[in-house]
Amino acid sequence: MKGLFKSKPKTPVDLVRQTRDLLMFLERAPDTRETKKDEKMMELSKSIRELKIILYGNGESEPLAEACAQLTQEFFRENTLRLIITCLPNLNLETRKDATQVVANLQRQQVQSRLIACDYLEANIDLMDILILGYENTDMALHYGAMLRECIRHQSVAKYVLESEHMKKFFDYIQLPNFDIAADAAATFKELMTRHKSTVAEFLTKNYDWFFTEYNSKLLESSNYITRRQAVKLLADMLLDRSNSAVMTRYVSSRDNLRILMNLLRESSKSIQIEAFHVFKLFAANHNKPPDIVSILIANRSKLLRLFADFKTDKEDEQFEADKAQVVREIAALELKEIK
Repeated sequence: MKGLFKSKPKTPVDLVRQTRDLLMFLERAPDTRETKKDEKMMELSKSIRELKIILYGNGESEPLAEACAQLTQEFFRENTLRLIITCLPNLNLETRKDATQVVANLQRQQVQSRLIACDYLEANIDLMDILILGYENTDMALHYGAMLRECIRHQSVAKYVLESEHMKKFFDYIQLPNFDIAADAAATFKELMTRHKSTVAEFLTKNYDWFFTEYNSKLLESSNYITRRQAVKLLADMLLDRSNSAVMTRYVSSRDNLRILMNLLRESSKSIQIEAFHVFKLFAANHNKPPDIVSILIANRSKLLRLFADFKTDKEDEQFEADKAQVVREIAALELKEIK
């Protein structure tokens, strides 16, 4: 007989509505007695876990496209995303993790070939401010950081972040003393600076002066080895991207930038030296070197040629050897070509 009275399983739409109602209850009823609140919190944890199972599958079965579409449509029909983000600090750790995975997954869910998460975020772009400032809260940083990286998959959202005042804060977040949070901020920063090529090129062109002043002083000249290593690798990725060719030409025409890269070439760390070389070769290959760049390279020619004579990657790399030979030729020929 017991089986006859089993409750009907909730539809994806029911689950989203229940989650929204529970979040609203917890938001509006801070003075509710503890037992009632704990009860609601347990229900909420269960609802969010069930949303996650619909989106990711349960390990035995794959997620169903129709159920995912229904869930996504209902989720963005009202303010469920805003509620999850603002209520996240009040949830327990496991529920925060589940909620973060739900929000991340929903950024990729299409409904009738549209990413409706993008439409919602464009209309509620202030949510990005909350996620970015999460880096200043030790308990929330990794959850909000993971959500933020998924949200900036949308080009319009990434453009908002790049053009916001928050962009400058990343130079400090990357240097936070908490290693995990600093690494998370660095991962988000890298995503912002590499994913959407045309948006990044436009941003760098408009914001060249302050951006590279901060980048050089806070990242490339940081006292932290990991910060320097990641920064010089990202710099190479940005400057070698064809979309950023105008920015690259400007960067390699600066004597201050050359001085920083030459210091990085002298680092004891092999990996920093190799990454610095990938930027330094752009200075050497520039056919319109300003006179002060030429004179610095000539003044340091013997040191540079000695350095490159013993310069090798751990694994055999034909492209690296070809690049190095080209740089050596450029530096050796400088006097003949550019100094009359």
